[in-house]
Amino acid sequence: MPSCHCVATDRHFTPARAQTELAKYRQRGPSGTARLILKSLSDLAATPRTLLDIGAGIGVLHHELLERGVGRAVHLEAAAAYVAAAERESARRGHEGRVVFRHGDFVSLVSELGSAELVTLDRVVCCYPELEPLILLSAEKAERYYVLSFPQDRWYVRAHTWWQNQRRERAGNEFRTFVHPVTRIETLVRTAGFQVLRSRRTLVWVVLVCRRRGGA
Repeated sequence: MPSCHCVATDRHFTPARAQTELAKYRQRGPSGTARLILKSLSDLAATPRTLLDIGAGIGVLHHELLERGVGRAVHLEAAAAYVAAAERESARRGHEGRVVFRHGDFVSLVSELGSAELVTLDRVVCCYPELEPLILLSAEKAERYYVLSFPQDRWYVRAHTWWQNQRRERAGNEFRTFVHPVTRIETLVRTAGFQVLRSRRTLVWVVLVCRRRGGA
């Protein structure tokens, strides 16, 4: 992600928006694609010890997974307000010392990050203009499981995304979202050495739960 897009992401995801999402999560628990990811991992009885959560938002995945047996997590997020919200929630849950928080762009920071048994990218692909480096570099960090969610490449999703981006442009908001070809994403995942164990689809979203080929 070019630095300009990272800055736009930071500005778009404001403290007020982060607080609203955190309040909803505390009230209702995981929702949407996060819920699908957690259910898929549970169904597979996947028990990774370490997690790298890229584009982690308010930290829903690691909040939940740390309570389900994951030992340690790294939370990486481009929006500072969301990092702060996740830190507050981690403290409230008593997860201090088990989560490392990083603010910034994954592709720029990749050389500073270690690997993890599980790498997750929930609703991150749609916020990133450059698909190939994001997928291939993040997949390299996954020792065993690789999980991601992204929009369906359908006409109505593309139309809605175009409309959202037009509204943002008129408002002077430089943040943009993207609908990348699903077949290209799946090809990159397989090229990186993973097999798809679960593919869950809604009208708008795709969730892929993958395991490194040859892994237990």
